[in-house]
Amino acid sequence: MQDILREIGMIARALDSISNIEFKEFELTKGQYLYLVRICENPGIIQEKLAEMIKVDRTTAARAIKKLEMSGFIHKKDDEQNKKIKKLFPTEKGKNIYPFIKRENDYSNSVALKGFSESEAEVILQLLLRVRKNVEVDWEFVKKGNKRIY
Repeated sequence: MQDILREIGMIARALDSISNIEFKEFELTKGQYLYLVRICENPGIIQEKLAEMIKVDRTTAARAIKKLEMSGFIHKKDDEQNKKIKKLFPTEKGKNIYPFIKRENDYSNSVALKGFSESEAEVILQLLLRVRKNVEVDWEFVKKGNKRIY
């Protein structure tokens, strides 16, 4: 059972590496595509919610968002009720790249699930959702400054 997380990690790193190489031509680097996809799928999302969705700390999210903004993929807009809140939106440049990123994701999914039946793929998804929910409990705990007891 101990090898499950290693396998998940290797899969994630391999796919991330492929994406970083393939999206280099669009000047998207080091996982920025993850942020752009979530912003395209959730226009008006706030930075804190985006960081939570991707499971990164606020500082990491802030750096990626700043780079995306400087590269012209996204823009920030003040919230109408609270000017301290900045909402994130894709620019035309960001919207134009989104379909390519989505196609790459769909292709990677089909490669990863090659040889699996639809029902097997559904079982994998449900099991991974359970794994993620279990890990999220510890992620939230540690994120608040707590230490896990091993």
